[in-house]
Amino acid sequence: MKTKKPKLMMNGHTDEIYTPKYALNPILPYLKKKWVIWENAWGTGVLAKHLKEMGFKVSSKEGDIILTNPPYSKKEEFLRKGYESGKPFAYLLPLTALEGIGRGALFRKYGIQLIIPNRRINFIMPNKQGGSWFQTAWFTWGLNLPKDLNFVTLSRD
Repeated sequence: MKTKKPKLMMNGHTDEIYTPKYALNPILPYLKKKWVIWENAWGTGVLAKHLKEMGFKVSSKEGDIILTNPPYSKKEEFLRKGYESGKPFAYLLPLTALEGIGRGALFRKYGIQLIIPNRRINFIMPNKQGGSWFQTAWFTWGLNLPKDLNFVTLSRD
């Protein structure tokens, strides 16, 4: 059986990372159980599986809200499409997603609210041991969070 080689980004890291279930803890208070969650970067379905285990309806085609951990090499494309959809969204992205001319223009035009955990999420990375080398946050739009920057304690339960 052939092993699929992960797609490498420009910095030599892979886009293939999996989201641990506890990474959803900060966004859960803002999700409604009646919503169908559109996981538009389905991949292997790990995030969708976690959401389903928590009692949410999840679709790879359409939904009431977009929630995903998109490939970081395509973060601007996902943000643009999220805004264009007009649907609320929550993307788990590195804090460096705040950088960049194109993303800055999108944030100025539409706005952005962040849920920033107090610690790094240890993503599951094929063929790599150890913790994450980058900090992430939930980049949200249309969820009407209490503040634009929401600092939270990340529970790993």
